[in-house]
Amino acid sequence: MRPVALLCSGGLDSTTVAYWLREKGVEVLPIFFDYGQHCVEKEWSTLQAVLPKSGVLEPTRIDISGIFRGSRSRLISEPDLWNEDVLADDLYVPYRTLLFLSAGASCAQTRGLTEVYSGFINSNHAKELDCSAAFLNGLDSLTANIGPIRIRMPFRDWSKSNVVGEALRLQVPVGATFSCQLFSDTPCGVCPNCVERLVAIETIVGAK
Repeated sequence: MRPVALLCSGGLDSTTVAYWLREKGVEVLPIFFDYGQHCVEKEWSTLQAVLPKSGVLEPTRIDISGIFRGSRSRLISEPDLWNEDVLADDLYVPYRTLLFLSAGASCAQTRGLTEVYSGFINSNHAKELDCSAAFLNGLDSLTANIGPIRIRMPFRDWSKSNVVGEALRLQVPVGATFSCQLFSDTPCGVCPNCVERLVAIETIVGAK
């Protein structure tokens, strides 16, 4: 079976997809994008620590940080939460999802692969146009018309709670994953990603 590319960040969603693919016997090529995010080194080290120990190729790290150089997004410039208020709109990075998926498709085809997986889910807090259900639902049909690469998002219709439940079933090291939007090393616990994650974990663990 030919390997598949997987867009990875060290976060819970993409890591769970990696374990989900390995359960199916699929070999994974992790692709990591340095887009200038302030937590890039934390994400990169976390990614290498949390991926499955077998059936995973050496992660490929790609620097696209020049595209967002000068961005005021708080995903790029780490805020000082002691002295600054940060709103959800301050976390916006223009066309980031579209960029990741198109760059991932290019990387995959260059390496002779035909499928690109991602961990995008039905998030309640994502406001970017290229994270909308309408965009994601139409993306695979679009790529099917312009080239051989197929975009796969197996958890696209899932909630974060669904992902946590699947991660526990697959024995993903949930506590070791990292997806904070505001701090570059330690999860802040108050950004949209942290809150969604904590609520999901509490929901699943509390139901057991």
